[in-house]
Amino acid sequence: MSDLTQKHCKPCEGGVAPLAPDEATAQMQSLHPQWQLAKDGRSIQREVRFGNYYETMAFVNAVAWIAHREDHHPDLEVGYNLCRVRYSTHAIDGLSENDLICAAKVDALLDIPRA
Repeated sequence: MSDLTQKHCKPCEGGVAPLAPDEATAQMQSLHPQWQLAKDGRSIQREVRFGNYYETMAFVNAVAWIAHREDHHPDLEVGYNLCRVRYSTHAIDGLSENDLICAAKVDALLDIPRA
């Protein structure tokens, strides 16, 4: 698989099949191991912890910048020192390569080595 951080999201209007859970699991091998595939196979999620609110919000803003650049937007749950990032492609009610691309870019943002 090519380096996902070098790819860009493609518009998804629906009409394509989401990734099968086994395919998603295989492709997730290039992501940080803290990414988890939902039991229903329709989304991936990662929780990231920080030292304080400022660092958390800086991360949230950086993820928002990635989302804007890629035109692919995660669901974010934000607390004082943590952020849960969840990707799913709503147009197909499941996972697409766009979700994996953006997850890889979040990993790169955190400068955490991938598995």
